[in-house]
Amino acid sequence: MIAVGAAVVIVAVLLTVIFKTAGGNLDVVGKESITSFESILKAVPDKVTADQTNAGWSLAAPDGSVRFIWSEDYSKSPLHDVMLEFDAEPFVNAGLDKSKLPKNYAAYDEMLMVGTKLGNNKLTYKGDPTPLAAYEQIVGKYRSSIGYHTALDHYNVNLGNGNLFEWAKDMKINKSTNENQDKDIVFVLNPEPLIAAGVNPDKVKGWVYTTVKVDIDGKPTDVYKFLKPFNLQ
Repeated sequence: MIAVGAAVVIVAVLLTVIFKTAGGNLDVVGKESITSFESILKAVPDKVTADQTNAGWSLAAPDGSVRFIWSEDYSKSPLHDVMLEFDAEPFVNAGLDKSKLPKNYAAYDEMLMVGTKLGNNKLTYKGDPTPLAAYEQIVGKYRSSIGYHTALDHYNVNLGNGNLFEWAKDMKINKSTNENQDKDIVFVLNPEPLIAAGVNPDKVKGWVYTTVKVDIDGKPTDVYKFLKPFNLQ
């Protein structure tokens, strides 16, 4: 009986070790997303700037029409912790009534912002905060906000309600056959709230209105998105 009891304890310990390894220490998506995000930052250093308004950092598109912003201190970010800020004009010209936008949107100075609040943490760092270190905080504390888009071989930050910022796992080997999606970075908007606020999606200039294949309940499904893709190299 003693031997059997000891064997049960050993098996339980081994299962615990395996579970911890699979669940935490070998978070391949989380860890590799950090490496690839660093590559993106290094590819366009002139487009990465401090954003004092949102207590963090921003990565601007090459044409300056949209920015991905992520906070370095969630206790100081006024509205969202991760967000997109983009020119309102293409959507206004396509029929947008700003007063009909949902609460996760803000409109100001001819700009629109959409994003989500991750928490209210006062984040701490070893040394001064950096753009990459601020991203690492998302991976470490809000891992569920980081995703992997299998169809495009992209990582992404979930900005809530179907909005995303995506980047290529490897800028040299993007594998999509869709030229509008096979890019190093892609700013992604859920069109539904914008359409509900009066936007005619076929009249939005500068954004691609198309279907993207995503996994829903384990099944590949085509959903409509507004995309603004860019190559950096």
